[in-house]
Amino acid sequence: MLFSILLLIAFVYISFRIAPVEKEEDKHVHGAGQIGLLAALALFGVDYFTSYFYATGEMMSALHPYGLQQYGYIAVIVIAFANAVFGGLYMYSLGIFNEGGGSYTASMRYLSPGLSLVVAVVLIQDYIFTIVVSSLSGVDQLLSITDSYAIYWVWRFLIGASLAAITWYLTIRGRGESSRVVFILLGVFIFMTIVMATGLIIANNKGVTAAPYLEPVQTASIWEAAYHMLTASMKGLVALSGLEAMSNGIQFVKNQDFSLVTWGKKHYPKLGWLWNFYSGKSGIGRMVQTSFLFYGGITTSFLAYFAFRFNVFDGTLGRSLVANLSFIGFNEIPGGQILYWTYQILAVALLAAASMTAFQDLQATAWRDVAIGEIPEIVVYRNKAGTFTRSVTAGFIVAVFIQLLVKGNTSAAVPYYGIGVFMPIMVMGFAIRKHILENFKGNTRRWGSLAAGAAGVLSGIVFVGQIVGKWSEGGWVVLISFSVLVIAANLLLISPIGYRDPTTIHRIVREKARVQGAMASIVEWQSLRMQEYRGSLRNKALIRVTDFFELFGVRRPIRFEPEPIVAGDYNHALHADNPDAPSLLEQYLDHSSQPKLGGAPNETEKGDRDL
Repeated sequence: MLFSILLLIAFVYISFRIAPVEKEEDKHVHGAGQIGLLAALALFGVDYFTSYFYATGEMMSALHPYGLQQYGYIAVIVIAFANAVFGGLYMYSLGIFNEGGGSYTASMRYLSPGLSLVVAVVLIQDYIFTIVVSSLSGVDQLLSITDSYAIYWVWRFLIGASLAAITWYLTIRGRGESSRVVFILLGVFIFMTIVMATGLIIANNKGVTAAPYLEPVQTASIWEAAYHMLTASMKGLVALSGLEAMSNGIQFVKNQDFSLVTWGKKHYPKLGWLWNFYSGKSGIGRMVQTSFLFYGGITTSFLAYFAFRFNVFDGTLGRSLVANLSFIGFNEIPGGQILYWTYQILAVALLAAASMTAFQDLQATAWRDVAIGEIPEIVVYRNKAGTFTRSVTAGFIVAVFIQLLVKGNTSAAVPYYGIGVFMPIMVMGFAIRKHILENFKGNTRRWGSLAAGAAGVLSGIVFVGQIVGKWSEGGWVVLISFSVLVIAANLLLISPIGYRDPTTIHRIVREKARVQGAMASIVEWQSLRMQEYRGSLRNKALIRVTDFFELFGVRRPIRFEPEPIVAGDYNHALHADNPDAPSLLEQYLDHSSQPKLGGAPNETEKGDRDL
């Protein structure tokens, strides 16, 4: 017991010492809420890293009822391959779209405003379900401690809502504080997982007996087995939203080299291509996403192997899959019971903290959605710590409501989580393809466009596969919700709520969101482009409505709004060659100082001089 306690103290101390601390001078240099590598790794990686606790469990739950768990390696190969392809795509994209926005910005620039609007809506849905699934998975790990996995749903809901509330509170307190807490938790998690893996290897070598499987095995035909394999693969891919999360959240990252790059440029200048790739805030984002290339494949294969070896899955002995394996592994270590309890409590904390990634990206996208006219302006409010508190609070309320609808059941929410994110990944692939076609020549153009196009096609296949693979669990509902969201988004845009003139856009971006520089210019350009799309869409809708009423003899003149301002070329709006250039909206703003009350002052003519 003493050994385990000392081990835990050492893990916490080491993690605490290397955890990021926001320096006082950085608050003035970088502005409110800007973070470095370690903080970015914690905030934008925690959602992906904690997929460890539920992705493999969901994957194996699609296989073991049919006696197919020994073929889990096929699903693992699919997951590892998709991780590498999509991770490489997003690492490359950060060099192009390094001011944030992800596929939302990419689709607006290279594809169409209408598609960009769909991406914006889908991402909001995905972030909400990230909060739901992460917090409810935390409930699963908490209940596994007392072997009460199948407790009454009301308690599951209340615990899940409480976990979401804790992460909501930490988020609104600011990125610097929340990233430090999450990084410490991740550090302890890594150390303890290594110990757990060591224990599982020892148990395997000792020949520890597998758990008895008491449930009847259902028979499956070849086609049914193929369907279940597809389902398993799709469930194991649920956490790839981390790629889009980092791409969106890059706007909150410091634009400076992290220490390893600084050291490398000084001591090994011959590797300049490598240091340049990981330089600046794009480099920080790429370093976070580098871990995504291999993490999913490694952790899923590790857990799937030992789950098959010891015959333990979600629900076995009243525990989750990871809880069963940690129970076996830590029991091979002196004082293992303490380690087991700590690991499960840590899992609860980390899964709750995974909601922070979603909360951060709700902030990153919500103020942009306000600027383009998709969300009411009242949502934009940024406190002194740099947090958009109202979008965070709105996301928390909706997530708790969904937890209530699914009755605190993680598996009931999973079919809706992860599906939406593959549509934005698909859009990113085709946008990068178009970028390469426009900016490169020769073999680079040919092979680069083929690679990006292949990534887009693969993501499209996974998007459809997610719906088909989860069809029996409610995947078909996604088609309905997806369609409803897209229609609702367009209706909101053409309503009076969606109208944005240059003065309103400038106020939202520069004054309320307090965003400056290239990022502000990009969003202003996006907003003008969306207003062009809105004008065209609205006029078409009015014509259709007028034509309909004319069928009944009702004729009314169509009232067209003034023509929207033309956004112009993206590169011209961005001012990439002159970062200090004024906003492209300046020419449309009225800078005259007019009195609020009483009108303009009376002016008298100059009197004649007395002779």
